[in-house]
Amino acid sequence: MAQNIVEKILTSHLKEGEFVKGQEIGIRIDQTLTQDATGTMAYLQFEAMGLKEIKTDLSVSYVDHNTVQVGFENADDHRYLRTVAARYGVVFSRPGNGICHQVHLERFGKPGTTLLGSDSHTPTGGGIGQVAIGAGGLDVAVAMGGGLFYTACPKVYLVHLTGELKPWVTAKDVVLKMLEILTTKGNVGVMLEYGGPGVKTLSVPQRATIANMGAEMGVTCSVFPSDSVTKKFMKAQDREADWKELKADEGAHYDRVIELDLCDLEPLAAAPHSPGNIKKIADLAGTVVDQVCIGSCTNSSYRDMMTVAAILKGHTVMPGVTLGIAPGSRQVLQMLARNGALADMIGAGARILESACGFCIGNHFSPKSGGVSLRTSNRNFEARSGTADAQVYLVSPEVAALAAITGKFTDPRKSHLKYPEIHEPHEFLADDTMFIKPTAALKKTEVFRGPNIGEPPKNDRMPEALNGEVMIHVGDKITTDHIMPAGARLKYRSNVPKYAQFVFENLDKTFPDRCLKSKSHNIIVAGESYGQGSSREHAAMCPMYLGVKAVIAKSFERIHAANLINFGIAPLTFKNPADYAGLQKGDKLTCAVWHDAFLNGRPVVIRNERTGADIECVCNLSERQRGILAAGGLLNHTTGK
Repeated sequence: MAQNIVEKILTSHLKEGEFVKGQEIGIRIDQTLTQDATGTMAYLQFEAMGLKEIKTDLSVSYVDHNTVQVGFENADDHRYLRTVAARYGVVFSRPGNGICHQVHLERFGKPGTTLLGSDSHTPTGGGIGQVAIGAGGLDVAVAMGGGLFYTACPKVYLVHLTGELKPWVTAKDVVLKMLEILTTKGNVGVMLEYGGPGVKTLSVPQRATIANMGAEMGVTCSVFPSDSVTKKFMKAQDREADWKELKADEGAHYDRVIELDLCDLEPLAAAPHSPGNIKKIADLAGTVVDQVCIGSCTNSSYRDMMTVAAILKGHTVMPGVTLGIAPGSRQVLQMLARNGALADMIGAGARILESACGFCIGNHFSPKSGGVSLRTSNRNFEARSGTADAQVYLVSPEVAALAAITGKFTDPRKSHLKYPEIHEPHEFLADDTMFIKPTAALKKTEVFRGPNIGEPPKNDRMPEALNGEVMIHVGDKITTDHIMPAGARLKYRSNVPKYAQFVFENLDKTFPDRCLKSKSHNIIVAGESYGQGSSREHAAMCPMYLGVKAVIAKSFERIHAANLINFGIAPLTFKNPADYAGLQKGDKLTCAVWHDAFLNGRPVVIRNERTGADIECVCNLSERQRGILAAGGLLNHTTGK
């Protein structure tokens, strides 16, 4: 039977379940990656489960998020990560080596393999032909120990590309167009596969940009074929031996086919405050810009940086505009330094930032009050930049660089500049000296734990009956940044009691204190697409610590729903979405057969004691997931406690 690329990879890794759409399957994971914002807890959980060694083909621990070291917390966590990696056999990518997704694509990604990462933009690996999936740190810890990763057998959509991008139109515009088509919600359980003659016109870094922002659509991953273009990239990285051809069979089936002619695209932007709020650059032209940030895992490749350098060369950043540039990896930064492009950037007035995720997560380089910030990153959620009232737009490196030297949104097709034709190098600088690779001697390393590092919190078993109270009632598209703020707060990621003080900080500062004082089971009520954004499992772990037992929403995003289950919080959806409006903060919600309903897979009927209304909720769980919820979470379920 003819198979598409997704089916080929998943069926070759299938270990549990039947390959039937919508049913839960368990797949073997070949590679994992973690980063320091989520990885610290992932390794603490790995240790808490009593696991003794890494059983994947490759696991890599990157330090790329919290590299700003104000106070001892981040430095201590980095030392923990280095020592725990040495102890258990994980490759450690030192601070300064670059952003996990960019570096992994360069040095480790393999076509036809599976990659699980504790970061929602792990699907970047799809640019090289991997089924690369973002997940919570607990799922990644299980996979590192040899356990399976469980997911719904997906629907597969083919994005059939034809034509070729015109000058000044980029891979970023391709994925922004896809966001306009698919939006940021309603795509749970979908994997995208890119095909058609247009694929051959895109380099691996361009493909990676497109795969990266599939996360914003809510798809599980995006996969490109592995072809001659892939082979050329891997040969240039001195990794030709890792290449293999990967393509869909003739006559392969897809659940939906989306036709996209690359010739028809034009420069686009995602306007505040959603990656799905797509506007044409032509319609934004003339808007004054205060800040420009170029980099992030979406657009920080050698090609992107060389294009930016060519645009900036001989120009000066406009007064009133601040330009920051963060090359995605040490490899890219070294190559820019050696060929003179870095000097062109500095000469134009750019501030060269660390090869890290800083500005993307609001960890530094925040814009001024009410400032207009153009960024080549992937998310522009309100306040994510670190400035509550900033107006953040997501654009291509070309549009960003032009704005830096003109001081305003500029349609690049109307610019006086000649489009810079940048080609992939025949040979990248392959310098792996900033990786610490496992050795027998390193396994004797003593694991360091600083005073900010605590034990992973554990939940109680699911109560027999629900006696709850609605502690907060929120709207649609609540992101993990709304639930658990990033930026400077991330330094408390390994100290859950402290970090939990900031749950819903930007929506209701009283939430944590009220939860801790509550004598009831705490409940969150939400609208559509609850849990968009980061794979940050703290958005489930910290509410669990505060006594949250259920989230009732119109719909959930995939990673967050899985994280809620992993921490013993029931993700319930309204059978009748109109019931959402009938609930309010302070409502007492009860269900006498709470535990029994879950255990037997029946609908959960909750009584609103204020109105007397019965609210039927749906919680479609596999037998495995029901066991996890009943135990109070995956850690309890795995350890038998």
